[in-house]
Amino acid sequence: MHIAYLTPEYPHPKLGNSGGMGTSIKNLASAIVSEGHQVSLFIYGQKIDEVFTEGGVIFHVIKQKSYGYGGFFLYRKHISRYLNRYSNTIDIIEAPDWTGITAFMKLKKPLVIRFHGSDTYFCHIEGRLQKKKNAYFEKQAVKKAIGFIAPTTFAGEKSMELFNLPKDKLKIIHYGLELEKFNNADPGTYEKYRILNIGTLIRKKGVFQLIEVFNKLVEIEPKSTLVFIGADSGDVHTGSTSTWELMKDKMTVKAAARISYLGKIPYEEVQGQIKKAHVCVFPSLAETLGMVTIESMALNKAVVNTDIGWAQDLIDHGVNGFMHHPDDFNAYVHTIKNLFDDQELVDKIGEAGRVKTEEQFDINKTVHQNIGYYKNICSL
Repeated sequence: MHIAYLTPEYPHPKLGNSGGMGTSIKNLASAIVSEGHQVSLFIYGQKIDEVFTEGGVIFHVIKQKSYGYGGFFLYRKHISRYLNRYSNTIDIIEAPDWTGITAFMKLKKPLVIRFHGSDTYFCHIEGRLQKKKNAYFEKQAVKKAIGFIAPTTFAGEKSMELFNLPKDKLKIIHYGLELEKFNNADPGTYEKYRILNIGTLIRKKGVFQLIEVFNKLVEIEPKSTLVFIGADSGDVHTGSTSTWELMKDKMTVKAAARISYLGKIPYEEVQGQIKKAHVCVFPSLAETLGMVTIESMALNKAVVNTDIGWAQDLIDHGVNGFMHHPDDFNAYVHTIKNLFDDQELVDKIGEAGRVKTEEQFDINKTVHQNIGYYKNICSL
């Protein structure tokens, strides 16, 4: 097969910043090529136009264009024409739900949309009012697809409900990790009492809740430290240009002295930071899956995660990690303190977390689910 991925991000030095969506596409693309199939990436919104091949993957870098009027429509038409030039060799196209990029496109090949997390989904989860323009684009985009993939049951079923789509067109396929690249030879070596949180500093990641948790934790375990890694961002609720500055206002004096913010670091350095952590904590309020959660589990780390919807596919509470509602500060404090005090529990949870990723999030397994689904769609 020849599978095309339309995406605004992909982890590559020639391209802009990339998050969990780009990482998931990269893992899948590499695995598909290893299985003998062909992959083309169409990466839009970039600074230049360029085509190159690397690692068996064809990269089509599509420059962002400026228009005097109607750019939202004209740029989509430009991408559509570009994609259609290659329709004779491509079997199927996959696009993300975010911003409804495929709205107004007339594609010559079957379109599958993967629910990485639409604005519609996140606004619903966070209880935010959605811009009518975004809602319209995403609604138009899903009408173009003949199939839908989601990384977790909750994200998939909620997205299908919000877009009023038939659930029999939904397929749940977890994101996959290249587990051979996630090895922790000495999981018992780490910086004791060190808590790690990875992700953009934004309200929906539960960063304000984590500050409240740490304010309480440092009172009963003064040796605790908390490290944040990720890009800063603006805050839609206050209009502030820096969520980090707002977070600092929430810290007690004692907590502030024990909290570090490393900013956004190269992806290849993230694993080292995970390995240094005693406990990884992700009290997110809105995700579709949360790549850093399964990456931490793959590195034998004890994870204390959110308990909202999507997390039910990732963790079995008390077996291979822990889950609490982000607003239940005392539950987080209690669990983290127990992990600090019980080395045997840390080891047991870390080992079980690794097993969970091997069973459900191994790209060498999930790649076959993806290919099988693509073949099924093409046969319709």
